[in-house]
Amino acid sequence: MSTPKHALHTTNAPQPAGPYSQAIVSGDLLFTAGFGPQDPATGEVSDSVAEQTRQVLRNIASVLAERGASLDDALKTTVHLADLADFQEFNEAYREFFSEPFPVRTTVGSQLANIKVEIDVVARISA
Repeated sequence: MSTPKHALHTTNAPQPAGPYSQAIVSGDLLFTAGFGPQDPATGEVSDSVAEQTRQVLRNIASVLAERGASLDDALKTTVHLADLADFQEFNEAYREFFSEPFPVRTTVGSQLANIKVEIDVVARISA
């Protein structure tokens, strides 16, 4: 028997640019799409890696909030950086949003379309 899945949607995060959901809930797990640094109200994107990281994590936090969760519920993050030379600046901003025990994280260099950071999260939520 398969576990049902339910899509989440909020206007407080950037809208999908294709055929995908902002997040899917299955059981007590929530999986987000990879979010970029667009401000959902204005569409603006900062030039700095640190501010892009902060906006991405605010976007993800908005999606988690739709199910009463927060970044403290994150189990794993996957981070895509356009330039791995930006890792230190990214990491300092990222640290502002998480407390110990930190979620596990994979960070990779990726070709990104006109942004410097994209992040997705797997979180445990109340079923």
